[in-house]
Amino acid sequence: MKVAIGIPAYNEEKNIASVISKLSKFGYSIIVCDDGSDDQTNQIAEKMGALVITHKKNLGYGAAIGSLFFKAKDMGLDVLVTMDADGQHRPKDVKAVLDPILNEEADIVIGSRFLVENKEMPSYRKTGIKMITKLANTALDKQITDSQSGFRGYNKKVLSAISPSESGMGVSNEILIKASKQGFKIDEAPIKVSYEGDTSTHHPVSHGVSVIFSTMKFISIEHPLKFYGIPGIVFLGIGLFFVVWALQYFTETRQILTNLVIIGVSGVILGVVLVMNAILLYSIVNLIREKRN
Repeated sequence: MKVAIGIPAYNEEKNIASVISKLSKFGYSIIVCDDGSDDQTNQIAEKMGALVITHKKNLGYGAAIGSLFFKAKDMGLDVLVTMDADGQHRPKDVKAVLDPILNEEADIVIGSRFLVENKEMPSYRKTGIKMITKLANTALDKQITDSQSGFRGYNKKVLSAISPSESGMGVSNEILIKASKQGFKIDEAPIKVSYEGDTSTHHPVSHGVSVIFSTMKFISIEHPLKFYGIPGIVFLGIGLFFVVWALQYFTETRQILTNLVIIGVSGVILGVVLVMNAILLYSIVNLIREKRN
């Protein structure tokens, strides 16, 4: 089987040589996507024997993953394993991520940091990842533990069917949501990660917020009835409750409670708008999919 390891990299001249050197021992092809680095990442990766994809400017992690997917399809790969360029991931964990795909037990395998004890992970990061993962799980058929892990394996079917569109860090959840919608089997494998020096280049707050908004966007597209319909019904129910309450009060006292009326009418209007949006978006999404097919 044709297997390659894809590495998205941005200004990783300090780590890229070591990462490629350790991975080379496994005999797999190595593809590095240099996402507009202004250091020696590109040149070092090429000298180390990696196939390098170059972005003229920094487009974002998601764009780098998208380029790796495109290159994997172009090369006719059977499996693409992605991992970070900062040295946090252990090359020896490639086997744990790769084996379930080679054994046809899964289409996507996520290297999860939460299936083993990981004392080194900062508490703020652990909390943020778990929150984002819970949000992603609302749109997945199988509940996972680490939706933000960049250490993953994808088989040929996934590479052919999914084209990532998100340019930022939200691409991780985008791929999972799309894969789940198309019926691909998602599994996890335990990995350990080193956090020495806190090598992440992303501010935790901005990173978390961008991923949450991106995830909500894809959930709303893939599951519009759930995303808009359920809140719409809830608001509609609350609105009707207050409307009935206001009418009952008026019947008994001939007085209008303005607050009840405002809450009731607002709830009904918001509920109707959300339900209508859910139906319209569901119809549009399905119409587009039918035309594509």
